[in-house]
Amino acid sequence: MRKRNLLFVSIVGALLLSWAAVWLAGSVLSAPFNQSVGELPADLRSGRAVEFASASGARVRGWLVPGVPGAGAVALMHGVQANRLSMLGRARFLQRAGYTVLLFDFQAHGETAGEHITFGYLESRDARAAVEFLRVAAPGERVGVIGVSMGGAATLLAAPPVEADAMIFEMVYPTITQAVVNRLTMRLGGWGGALTPLLSAQFKLKLGVGAEQLRPIDKVTEINAPKLFIVGAEDRHTTLAESQALFAAAREPKELWAVSGAAHVDLHAAARAEYERRVLQFLAPYLRKNR
Repeated sequence: MRKRNLLFVSIVGALLLSWAAVWLAGSVLSAPFNQSVGELPADLRSGRAVEFASASGARVRGWLVPGVPGAGAVALMHGVQANRLSMLGRARFLQRAGYTVLLFDFQAHGETAGEHITFGYLESRDARAAVEFLRVAAPGERVGVIGVSMGGAATLLAAPPVEADAMIFEMVYPTITQAVVNRLTMRLGGWGGALTPLLSAQFKLKLGVGAEQLRPIDKVTEINAPKLFIVGAEDRHTTLAESQALFAAAREPKELWAVSGAAHVDLHAAARAEYERRVLQFLAPYLRKNR
């Protein structure tokens, strides 16, 4: 009997410890990631600071860099626990090619206020607001979107759908449950899958959103705009098979590029020349008016 009691206490203790650890991890992951981003870099000083309202409740802060009239405009949407600075490399080559570019911080990121990171839920309202702002700020221009990881998920989760003329999605999770399983398994091995329900349960408790509302694969079917999916062939956060499933669910026209040897990293930095060639080649037919 004593051994049974000890075993029971050990199991309960392990479960409580696991719950506490997962709760702490969830708190860290969803905590606001705010910091100053500084001034526009010298080579982009033709741009200006902007601010616009979002249905997320935030006043979204960003930069607008003008391009050549008729060349098109692109909204850049960063990943989780990042800010607009992570998109500067993309902004530079797009601006050199003549595009007007909007870089901004999602709610609870960078210089945009927010109580919690919501992994695409509230951020989807920022994504929609950003495209609407860009259409007003660059009147008459065709608008494209590049969304990285959470930024791509936010674009897909927007309701009603974001109205863009071309979209590029990088390393976007099909479902938040898969994203959680992958990350926990990477860190904890086989225990990761068992702890996934504990972390997923926090979405409702902390963020007011259930895992069933964070499924970009259910929303990609609603997007009629041409789509380019860029993925890391060695990505373990969002596996190649998961990216292929998201691509398969999407409507035509669509393209998929798996970057050889790349994990869940900045794919522009990982394959700069090829990335820029493919992105410019993809965007031009849909955004250029002078072609």
